[in-house]
Parts: sequence; C-alpha cells; structure tokens
Amino acid sequence: MNIVSPLVGTIVKIGVASGQKVSVGVEMIIIESMKMEHPIVADCSGVLNEILVTVGQTVTVGQVLVRVDEDAAGEVVATETGARQQVNTGERSDLVAYQKRRAQTLDPSRTEAVAKRHARGQRTARENIADLVDADSFSEYGGFAIAAQRERRTEEDLIAKTPADGLVGGIASINGNLFDSDKSRCAVLSYDYMVLAGTQGFINHRKKDRLFEIAERMRLPVVLFAEGGGGRPGDTDAPGVAGLDVMSFAAFAQLSGLVPLVGIASGYCFAGNAALLGCCDVIIATENSNIGMAGPAMVLGGGLGVVAPTDIGPIGTQSRNGVVDIRVADEQAAVAAAKKYLSYFQGTTSGYSRHADELLRNTVPEQRTRIYDVHKVIELLCDIDSVLELRAEFGVGIITALGRIEGRPVGVIANNPAHLGGAIDVQGADKMARFVQLCDAFDIPLISLCDTPGFMVGVDAEEGAQVRHFARLFVTAASVTIPWLTVVLRKGYGLGAQAMAGGSFHAKELIVAWPTGEFGGMGLEGAVRLGFKRELDAAASAAEREALEQRLIAAAYERGGALNMASHTEIDDVIDPAETRARLVSLLRAFPVTQARTAKKRPMVDSW
Repeated sequence: MNIVSPLVGTIVKIGVASGQKVSVGVEMIIIESMKMEHPIVADCSGVLNEILVTVGQTVTVGQVLVRVDEDAAGEVVATETGARQQVNTGERSDLVAYQKRRAQTLDPSRTEAVAKRHARGQRTARENIADLVDADSFSEYGGFAIAAQRERRTEEDLIAKTPADGLVGGIASINGNLFDSDKSRCAVLSYDYMVLAGTQGFINHRKKDRLFEIAERMRLPVVLFAEGGGGRPGDTDAPGVAGLDVMSFAAFAQLSGLVPLVGIASGYCFAGNAALLGCCDVIIATENSNIGMAGPAMVLGGGLGVVAPTDIGPIGTQSRNGVVDIRVADEQAAVAAAKKYLSYFQGTTSGYSRHADELLRNTVPEQRTRIYDVHKVIELLCDIDSVLELRAEFGVGIITALGRIEGRPVGVIANNPAHLGGAIDVQGADKMARFVQLCDAFDIPLISLCDTPGFMVGVDAEEGAQVRHFARLFVTAASVTIPWLTVVLRKGYGLGAQAMAGGSFHAKELIVAWPTGEFGGMGLEGAVRLGFKRELDAAASAAEREALEQRLIAAAYERGGALNMASHTEIDDVIDPAETRARLVSLLRAFPVTQARTAKKRPMVDSW
C-alpha cells in the first residue's frame, strides 16, 4: 500500500526504517508546513517496504512517502495525528507549569498574608467575591498579572508577592437563583489589600479599564470592593511621568447612569480607591472603614501634620454626612446588602409575602399633632423584608428607600414627621433629588409618601443656600419619566408638598390622600394670622382675638381637609389606608413595560 502526503511541505523527521513492522497510528514521518509540524501516522498495519523521501526534501500533495506491504490494495492518503493517536497519560509540562502558576495567585499559597488578614477580622478579596457571586460563576480577567516592577524585583518575587497586581476582577452571576442569566450577570472587582496595601498600579489600572469597557459594552452592573490607597510610585516598568493620562476614573465615571454601580468599603479606602468609590450609585461601608480622598501620607505631604489613618473619615462621620448609603457591621453584611441592592435593578421577583392591609389604618394618629414612625408605613406598604433604606443617618427629614410591591421594585420617598415636623431642609432636599435621579436612570417607579408643612424657614436656614438646594427638587422632578405616585398621609402644605408630588399636584400620574390629609398653600395657622390680620387686630380684647383666631383656624382646617380638596379635584381621590397597596398596584400595572435600553436615559446619576 502506498501512503502519500496530504499536504505540501518539507520532511523534517523520518521515524521508521525499511523492513520495520508498523501498526495503525504509528508516527512515521513529520512534515513541516508553514512553520507547523504535521505528524504522518500509519493508516494500516504491515511491514514497511520502502521509504521514498529523505529529510530536507520538499513534497507535494499526493506524493508517495512510503510503501507498506499489507493485504489490502490501493493507495491510502496518510493522516495526521488525530483521533487515533494514543492519549498521553503522563503530566504535560505546560499544564504542570500552568497549574503551579495558577496556584500562586490563590489564597492557599499566601498563608502568612491570609492569616494577618483574618487576624484583623477581615476577609480576603477572593473570599469576598466568592461570597458575593453565584457558585462556579466567576470568570477571572488578568489573574496572572504582576506588578510592573521587573526592573527592581525578580519575577519570582513579584509572582509570590503581587499576584493579580492587587486587583481581582472578572464577570460573574449574582442572584442567579432569583433572575435569569441575562439579568444576573455582573462585573466584579476587588482591590487586594494584601498586595502593596491595595495601591493602584500600572497593570491593575489596565485590568480595570478592560473590565469597565466590557461592562459598558455588555451593560453589566459593577460591584467594586474599594480598599487601599491611590497611585503606586514603585512601578518602575510603567512608561510616562505622572500617569495622569490613565483612563480608569473617566471610564468608570462614564458607566454612571448606564449600569448600577455598587461600591463596598472595608478598612482603609483612600485617594484613588475613594475616587472610584465616590462614583458609585450606592456606597456600602463597614464599621471598621475609613474613607477619605487623602490618606496619612498625602496629609503629611501637604504639610498638614501627622494623622492616624483611623482619624480620617471614620464610619460615623461618613454616615452622618451622606457619603455612606448603607452602614453595616462587617464584610459579610456588606456582601448581603450588595446582593439585596442589586436585586432591585435585576427585575421583578415571582414570590413575595405581604402584611395585612388593615394595619395601615392605625399608622397615622388621629391627633394631628402627634408624631409617628413613617418607617412603619413603608414597611407595611411594601412586601415583607423587601425594604432597603439608603442614607439613613443623613438628611433624616426625608426617608429614601428601595422596596418591592408584589415583587416589583419601587423607590420610596417619605417625609419624616419626627424631624422638624416633616419640613424639608437642605440635606433632605439633596438626598431626595439624587434618589429620584437614581430611580429614573433605571426606570424604577417612585412612591412618594407626603407629610410635610413645607420647606424649612428661618434666617439661619437660609445660610445653607436653600433657594438653590430646594430648586433641585423641581428641576429634577421635571426631568424624570418614571411613574410618580403620591400618597398624602397627613400634611400637604406649600411648595414642599408640591415638591413631594413632583412639582405640582397634577404634574405626575397620581395623588391621593388618606382621610387624615390636610392641605394649604402654607401652614394654616400662619395663613390665618397673615390673611386675617386686620380682623384679628380689630378684636376688642386679647381673649376675643384668641377666640376669633381659633375659629378661623378651625374653618381653615375644615376647608383644607382631604375630602374638600378631593371635591375640588385638587387631588385625585381620598382612600382608605387599607386600600393604598391595591391602588398603587393597579396604577403600576397600567404603565407599559419599559423596553430594554441601548443607551443611557440620563447622562449620569449625581454623585451627591
């Protein structure tokens, strides 16, 4: 039988000799073609009769290479090593090298560093990611990276001490048990404080840029664990001078308004890490976190003295001033909060449990001057265990929270009558305006629970630039297209009430009131004293003046009552509190389903 060449090439090896007995699959000749070696194996069993080529000879397609004596007749085109090649059961050197190198990037190879981490009560970057993402769903990017310091350190040292260049990142599924794969996919990045104190190096900037670009292209939410400092001065292999042309911060900021951005801070988060954290829609921080735009080294370098890292931006400060949205005990709680937060942007859940509607009837006291806990109203209105409050310690006069009603995500804003009687101050206005932007950017309907005497007043109050801050509520509301449903629980006075309703009682899709609702262009007591000043001044005595004032105020409350407002159609309806949930659900179902977006709805979500 003639065995012929299957391709054009040069003979580089002949591994058999004339007279040799061959069997199917034996490698006889190697032909090199286009820099690739093509083994030619025996396609039959027999005795090698004649070898017709020599090493270095160029052969053509169909040229006879060898002749084999065997029973079957005819020509056989030689085959390259393929399915019939015997499997090599030994360990391949390339696979062994890969496995060794992969192991060096993982926590078990870093026992000393991991032990120090655990001794501080914190988890490693990979442990946090493993807790966050669905099992076996993490596809890592750039895991073999090392710091750009080959000029000053050996490669072996860099492999051992700077795995992944201090940034673990990739694509994974989060909450895949609740939502399908398209909705559960996310980009996840975590700075590794065990590598050069979580500083930002030349290579890990490139890794971030790569993942941010993929997140933009695939519209993936991003979860960022931001722990560490800023730029790393020791990267000697990096080109350039100052590195200010790095695109990471611009690329991450570009994602704002396109996809949800979740930032988690635990431990020290300074400079570049803090800059990325501040771009996030929500910041989740642990009790041991310290967050600041400059760490101790930069403070000292600025001539401002020696400070401890724990003195910079502790959790108490950053929660009260509004930097931190969700304050948690530790990294485990931070991961749980991140998963819950993300779920509101991943869709509607099929299962839910609810409170009895009748419980809402007793949340607002009959006595109109008695305070109550509006958080209770929110909890009872939403599905059980579905509420997540944001910025709870900042701007406490306004409550902002995400929740679900019959599985559907909603945003909730509410006045807090326990703070300034529900009046809207500067902090509350800023908090509300940003939350409205967040909901609109991702098409989350808004439920407004109004109980306010209006905007805060007074000489001191104007020191805070109220005119501008309060105007944010009107211009922001005018820019949104999400459903905005307002329920007046009790007070609905003046410009503040209009702001809670989206700019006007008729500006948005629904405004209803509970029977406890009361309304006016301003506080009724002040309106009476101002509008009836002449009549009050004409009273014959102080007692007569007081009696007249009380009668006028009582008449004003009767005139401003919910039922009278509804009779003039200034509000859409007065409802039984127990009917609230059903009324909201009915309206939410009436709105068309939002189609998937291919671009941003808003240019960005305000970082403040």
